[in-house]
Amino acid sequence: MTNKMWGGRFQSGPDAIMEEINASIGFDKRLFAQDIAGSKAHAAMLAKQGIISKPDAALIRKGLDQVQAEIEAGAFTFSRALEDVHLNVESRLKELIGPAAGRLHTARSRNDQVALDFRLYVRDTVDRLDQQLKALQLALAEKAEAHAATVMPGFTHLQVAQPVTFGHHMLAYVEMLARDRSRLADARRRMNENPLGAAALAGTSFPIDRHMTAAALGFDRPTRNSLDTVADRDFVLETLSACAICSMHLSRLAEEIVIWSTSQFRFVKLSDRFTTGSSIMPQKRNPDAAELVRAKPGRIIGALLSLLTVMKGLPLAYSKDMQEDKEPAFDAFDNMSLAIAATTGMVRDMVPNKDEMRKAAAAGFSTATDLADWLVRTLKIPFREAHHVTGSLVALAEKTGCDLPELPIAAMQSVEKRITRDVYKVLTVEASAASRTSFGGTSPRNVAREAKRWLKLLKG
Repeated sequence: MTNKMWGGRFQSGPDAIMEEINASIGFDKRLFAQDIAGSKAHAAMLAKQGIISKPDAALIRKGLDQVQAEIEAGAFTFSRALEDVHLNVESRLKELIGPAAGRLHTARSRNDQVALDFRLYVRDTVDRLDQQLKALQLALAEKAEAHAATVMPGFTHLQVAQPVTFGHHMLAYVEMLARDRSRLADARRRMNENPLGAAALAGTSFPIDRHMTAAALGFDRPTRNSLDTVADRDFVLETLSACAICSMHLSRLAEEIVIWSTSQFRFVKLSDRFTTGSSIMPQKRNPDAAELVRAKPGRIIGALLSLLTVMKGLPLAYSKDMQEDKEPAFDAFDNMSLAIAATTGMVRDMVPNKDEMRKAAAAGFSTATDLADWLVRTLKIPFREAHHVTGSLVALAEKTGCDLPELPIAAMQSVEKRITRDVYKVLTVEASAASRTSFGGTSPRNVAREAKRWLKLLKG
């Protein structure tokens, strides 16, 4: 049999393979709330413009309310024969209210309908992810405030570089997530235009009011070109791009948590809630949540590349290829949300090991730069010369088998005779961290102030 919703042109139904490749109801049914919201706004506008009667519009709204209630209650049966969420909703509406349901599709097409539904869905997703990222920032800022003076090694090339504080390290991720939220906000601002009314590709001859439906659905304005409107998936691409970058940030933090929780580092202890055991090794505490967060960018970046590949060769306006936009995006958004939630939980629960962090910060000649800076400030030695002197002292300490603070003054003076005992005041890790008072530096005072600033912003 032909499809009752569009089959007048066709004498027979689709082949089973055609039905399999064409149907999207298996995944786009999650758009039901957005689809129904768009239909309600469209019906109200049609009635106001005199395109359909007000009694029909009221009947349509009542029927749509019942359809939504059925879906939310799990009492709605989605049909693959009806292809997608739009036709499923409309078919059930017709069963409920009769011929009036057929008037709902006046002055619109599934092309602008799906553009609307997906845009509303992505907008809702951005709002949800933003709130999740805000919660993660708050967890990080609270850790930063509590550990503003907890010294740990800062790394470059994963080699001990200079002492920093754990609070400063946490705030680094607060900054990354702020940029992620900013990118999502930018994407939301650009996507917040109403596609409804573009119809199939050319607009419509009916006297519709696109500004009315835009206002009803919370859009800033209608889109301005009907061809671009139905062909556009930039709003998905931008959101996926922002998610890809954000997932990379979460993966970097997850990698550090994996490293920090090893028996070799012992910088943090993870809670039982975000670790697993081994089926054979009873001593194991595996950071599986962190490892899975670290893996999520593969799916999220993959979704972005998938949609870019789908869109790159499409002529204007709509092509069925664009049906491939949703499954990867849905998967990416779901996994983005899950990764943020898992990371937030780990951050809240993890307990820093102050003694191990300080011990590691004091190793590897981490105060060498402080020594060079002291030579510049106190002895007025040019920095390049001070760098050379410090390198010689590091080599001497390495040969002696001690770190810089343990190197005897006589040994130091054998390299630079003007060095005095005052130099030892700058060679502790606490003094090193405290000295980094430049704006954005790691001094505990800076970190405490910055953590308080972030907490005020995030709680305000």
